Amino acid sequence: MTAPPSSGFAPRYREVIGERGRLCVGIDPHAELLEEWGLPVSIDGLSRFADICVEALGPVAAVIKPQVAFFEVFGSGGFAVLEKVIRGAQAAGALVLADAKRGDIGSTMQAYATAWLGDASPLCSDAVTVSPYLGFGSLAPAVEAARATERGVFVLARTSNPEGARIQLADADGRAVGQTVVDAAAVENADGSATVGLVVGATRAHGLDLGALQGPILSPGLGAQGATPADLAEVFADADTAWLLPASSRGVLRSGPAIGELRSACERTRDEVESALR
Repeated sequence: MTAPPSSGFAPRYREVIGERGRLCVGIDPHAELLEEWGLPVSIDGLSRFADICVEALGPVAAVIKPQVAFFEVFGSGGFAVLEKVIRGAQAAGALVLADAKRGDIGSTMQAYATAWLGDASPLCSDAVTVSPYLGFGSLAPAVEAARATERGVFVLARTSNPEGARIQLADADGRAVGQTVVDAAAVENADGSATVGLVVGATRAHGLDLGALQGPILSPGLGAQGATPADLAEVFADADTAWLLPASSRGVLRSGPAIGELRSACERTRDEVESALR
């Protein structure tokens, strides 16, 4: 029998989803969006973009997902802004999922885990995305760090881009590679902690059996990538949608820079998701 989720990431995730609904909003400050908002493509523009997003989204979004690459491109100044986003969003009550997609082996993976999940790190988030394509076992330092600090990792299983299928659906001893990731995550979650979530795109049928996961499923692709809230129930018909976390970035962010309009776009998308999954 599966242990009840008395500790770990599960209670925190369920609490915020219960209060705010199932939606993850990405903060993706790419150059084109900065320009659309009338902001310079500079540290000053990035900082203003980040401040608006945190003020608008922090109090209403269940999960905020900063895309690390768009901060990293600005160097050390960009990371300073990212640290501000993480702290600000958490202070407003949202969980922060750092979309870093880290993956390596041994001490290097341990360093990534410490950077994104360690209590003392200025980048410490509630969860981080990781890549399993050096082998699921290579993620052990991140899984162990997440378990120790009651945080989470979201492992790429079936991504929203069409190129992913050649690897993720390839045969591995009679199972798709992506399914081996799902099955390994389910083993980690057997204690009820929901430490290991998955990334499974909403843009097409995924071909995975998600029934045993017992953890969150980040589902990118809403809005700009073409998926709609109505698609979710069909794409995830065999999954426990109580764990589903649909994600939208540009679909919400294009409503900025006015704080009220940005917040309304988040709330409207969340309500559409909840209605579709009810």
